[in-house]
Amino acid sequence: MNIASKYSSKVALLVVLMFTIQGFSFSDPEDDGPVDTKTEVDEYILHHIKDSHDFHLFSYSNDAGERKHIGFPLPVILWSSNGLVTFMSSEFHHDDAGQVLVERKGVKFAKIHTKIYELDAGASTVSFDEEHHATNGYKVLDFSITKSAFGILLVGLLMLLGFGGLARQYKKGKSIPTGFARVLEPLVIYVRDEIAKPNIGEKKYRKFTGYLLTVFFFIWILNLLGLTPFGFNVTGQLAVTAALAIFTLIIYTISGNKEYWMHILWMPGVPVLIKPVLAIIELAGALLIKPFSLLVRLFANISAGHIVVMSLIAIMFNLKESLGVAGATGLSFILSFLIMLIEFLVAFLQAYIFTMLSALFIGMAVAEHDHDHEHDAHGHDVPDAEDVRADFI
Repeated sequence: MNIASKYSSKVALLVVLMFTIQGFSFSDPEDDGPVDTKTEVDEYILHHIKDSHDFHLFSYSNDAGERKHIGFPLPVILWSSNGLVTFMSSEFHHDDAGQVLVERKGVKFAKIHTKIYELDAGASTVSFDEEHHATNGYKVLDFSITKSAFGILLVGLLMLLGFGGLARQYKKGKSIPTGFARVLEPLVIYVRDEIAKPNIGEKKYRKFTGYLLTVFFFIWILNLLGLTPFGFNVTGQLAVTAALAIFTLIIYTISGNKEYWMHILWMPGVPVLIKPVLAIIELAGALLIKPFSLLVRLFANISAGHIVVMSLIAIMFNLKESLGVAGATGLSFILSFLIMLIEFLVAFLQAYIFTMLSALFIGMAVAEHDHDHEHDAHGHDVPDAEDVRADFI
């Protein structure tokens, strides 16, 4: 057996296992049974793409008909009216009204989906008005290690170990890394030569390559984790993509040279009366539109991918009566398998696009324009042959 067939069989086995576990775990940890109606499926998909305070792997029913949930709890860290409160998410329990409660330091806390409320004195459950505002409780400051925060810490640790090993081998003078570092080196070179250099330039790319490498691998690995049955959807959280976009915004805003800001605040070559209008438009583009496009593109594509995959898996529940269990399961598996293959490409593509656009924005801010062109009788630049050839191409 050659190497290609050896690894392709392992990949196929992994994908089959992935869909088996996903289909097996298609149940809501806060419900008592499997998801088997359209409404429950819709609610479960929305629940799946949100963050959570525990780590739910899968559920099953035992011989006695009891629903068992397999996973592990995560630390809950709250700032309440009595100060800092900490406990594990497994201490939440269901009350008679179906809400998830826990009591600490004489104060009751209720968890409604992903939000935690502190109940008023004497209240046993959270009540809401018509606009879904709590009438006998309020949201607390939540610093918990949620599933998304756990994923971020996990990926950060993996990157620290992987790239730390690569850096140590470089410091030892090894021209060709060994072990897993040998897999990382071509990817590092790719980001440097295909993203950083072309967009930032030979003179200044080194200063920003570290950030671009971090962003690229951070997004890519998180996207890949999101394709596993463990329920990660970190890059599908708006807060995460917004934070990444703000990092890029801060870097190109601080690094922008004088010429960059002059083109934004006082555009040369246009009438004076139009310059203030253009300044407002350019400032909005630099400070709002660019980072907004970064965060929305990543958030929307990753979230849409998760929704599509989970919707296709739900076919086995919605069509099991008309097609039979075997037919619905087979159709769901085939469609989900094909979409999952596309999602592997999307995982890399979204990391590449975010990193490439970040490098492009940084390159625009630090670019040094050459003004040593010839000028015609009206003072306009006369392009040389290389400029004309480049524009034509």
